[in-house]
This record gives sequence, structure tokens and C-alpha cells, in this order.
Amino acid sequence: MKRVEAIIRKTKFTEMQAALHEAGIDFMSYWEVRGVGKAVEERSYRGIVYDTSIIERIMVTFYCQDQFLDPAIKAILSSAKTGEIGDGKIFVSDVERAIKIRNGEEGTDALN
Repeated sequence: MKRVEAIIRKTKFTEMQAALHEAGIDFMSYWEVRGVGKAVEERSYRGIVYDTSIIERIMVTFYCQDQFLDPAIKAILSSAKTGEIGDGKIFVSDVERAIKIRNGEEGTDALN
């Protein structure tokens, strides 16, 4: 079982959600997050200068069985990529144990 965390552009969230659904990932948690990246620049809009060093993104977390991992990663890459700096990152880690609180099911049964 794997835990997948992806940090993506806010504008790509809906597209990524649909792509993950097609890949068999039906449940995820997400948060609006802010971060600081390498690219620091100022942008001007109607005469007002904005500092873009603080980046607003969406962080998505979900858990999946191993056979869904590669399709899920491909779904994120294909739907969230713009080719520009700041597209985001994907982090994958192992889950040692999962337990469903309602009935005590463990392992992959806890994901259903």
C-alpha cells in the first residue's frame, strides 16, 4: 500500500481529479497550501507590483494499493503538467499499516 502526496497548480486540480478517477482513485484529501520556491520575481498588474515568491498550490493526498500506483502517477503527470517552472511535485511513501475505524478491517480491506 502506498501514500501519494502531490502538490500541483490550483488551476489543474479539477483536471487532475478527473484523471485520478479514471485511474481508479476515487477518494482523496486536499488542502490549499502556500510555499516558497526557487523562482522569485515580481509581477505587475495595472500598475500594482505583486511579489510572487509565495506560491499558492493544492496539496492532494491519497492512499492506494500498489497496482494503482503507476496509473495514478501517470494520471497526475498527464493532467497537472504545463511544462513551466512550478508545476509541482509528487511524493510516494510506503504505508506500514492501515485500519478502518468503523469495523477494524486492516490492510487493503481498509481502503474499501
